Amino acid sequence: MSSLALVAMCPKSYNALRGNPVNFRSPALPCPMPHPWLSARSAAFDSSGIRKVFDLAAKMTDPINLSIGQPDFDVPEGARKALVAAVNSRKNGYSQTQGIAPLLEKLQAQVVAEFKHTNRKVFVTSGTSGGLLLAMMALVNPGDEVILFDPYFVTYEPLVKLMGGRAVLIDTYPNFSIDLDRVRAAITSRTKAILFNSPANPTGKVNSPAEVKGLAKLAAERNLALISDEIYSRFYYDNSFVSPAKFNDHTIVIDGFSKSYAMTGWRVGFAHGPAAVIDEMIKLQQYTFVCAPQPAQWACVAALGLNMQSHIDAYRFKRDMLVQGLSGLYEIAQPEGAFYAFPKVPQSSGAATASEFVERAIENQLLVIPGKIFSSRDTHFRISYAAENSTIERGIEVLRKLAKPK
Repeated sequence: MSSLALVAMCPKSYNALRGNPVNFRSPALPCPMPHPWLSARSAAFDSSGIRKVFDLAAKMTDPINLSIGQPDFDVPEGARKALVAAVNSRKNGYSQTQGIAPLLEKLQAQVVAEFKHTNRKVFVTSGTSGGLLLAMMALVNPGDEVILFDPYFVTYEPLVKLMGGRAVLIDTYPNFSIDLDRVRAAITSRTKAILFNSPANPTGKVNSPAEVKGLAKLAAERNLALISDEIYSRFYYDNSFVSPAKFNDHTIVIDGFSKSYAMTGWRVGFAHGPAAVIDEMIKLQQYTFVCAPQPAQWACVAALGLNMQSHIDAYRFKRDMLVQGLSGLYEIAQPEGAFYAFPKVPQSSGAATASEFVERAIENQLLVIPGKIFSSRDTHFRISYAAENSTIERGIEVLRKLAKPK
C-alpha cells in the first residue's frame, strides 16, 4: 500500500511509520473505530493531505521540499521589530474584535483609495483562513450551494460542508480559465455564493480582467455573493492582478499578510466588503476567534509601509527556472502568480495517477502534493517554488528523471 493511501486511511498506521518514513510498503496497522462522541460534521472529510506531507517532511533527512505553501524569505526586519516593541510595551491583551485602530485606519484608507466604494468596510481577521470561515458562517445556510472552480484550494470544499452546504465544482482544465457559460449553467435556485481565487492556489493562474469582470457582473446579475480570496494578490509576474471588487461593489474580499510578508504563523488577515456582511462577520469573530493576535497586528502596521518587490522579482525568477527546467517533459499551464505550478503527470512516467507519481517522487526524496487533494481529478500535482534556488534545481533533476524512467 502506498504511503499516501496509508495516511489517508488511518492516522495510527501513518504515525507508526514515521520512524521509518521511506519504508512505503509496510502493512497497515489496525485502525481504531471513530470515537462515539465525534460529530458527523467532523467525519465528513479527512485531514488535509498537505499537512500529512508536511509531517512526513519533518521525519525525512534532507528532503527536496517543494510542497510547502509559504514564502522561504523571512518576515521583514521592520515588522519583526514592531512586534517585539509591541510585546515589550505590553500590548499583549485582546484587541478590539475588529482590529487595532492604527491598522484599521491604514487598511480602510487603502481600500477606499483602490475601490472608491461608499459602503465598503474593512476589519482584521485571525488569518485569511479565519476570514474565509467567517464569510461562510455569515452567508451559507444548510442546503445552499457554493460554486468552486476545480482545482481549488484544499479548505474550500470542507468549509462549505461545515456549513451544511453543497460545493458545486466547475471544471477549468486544462488552462484553468473561467468559462462563464459553465458558471451560468451551474447556477440554481439554491446557489448562494461563488468562491473565487486569483492568483490561484494550486495552479498559479491569474485570471484575465475580462474573465474577472464577467464573473463579477454575473454574480451581481444573479444576486449571488462573490467571495474573492486574494491572499496572493501581490504575487503576479506577467499581467496585473485585478480584483472582482473593481466591477462588483458587493464583492467580499479576503486578504492578509501571511504570504506577502511571510507572516504565516502570525495569523493576521483582513476582509472587506458590504458593511452589512462585514458587521455580521465581526460579530461571529467575537464568538469564535475573538480577535487577531494583538502584537502581530502592530507588526502589520509597520509592514504596510514596506516594499516587497525584490521578493516578488525573485519568485518570478524561480517560476521561470522551474518552467524552463521541465519544458518538453511536462504539460504545464504557465503559472502567472502565487508561487505554485500544477503540471500534468506525463504518460512517459508510467504512473497511472498523480498519487502514484507522487509516491515515486517521495521515494526519491522529493515532496510535492498530489492534485486530487485540490481537485476531482488525479492527473496533476502541485509544486511550490517558494524554496531556495538550489532546492528547485534538485527538484527539477528528480522530476526530469521521473518523467523518463529507465
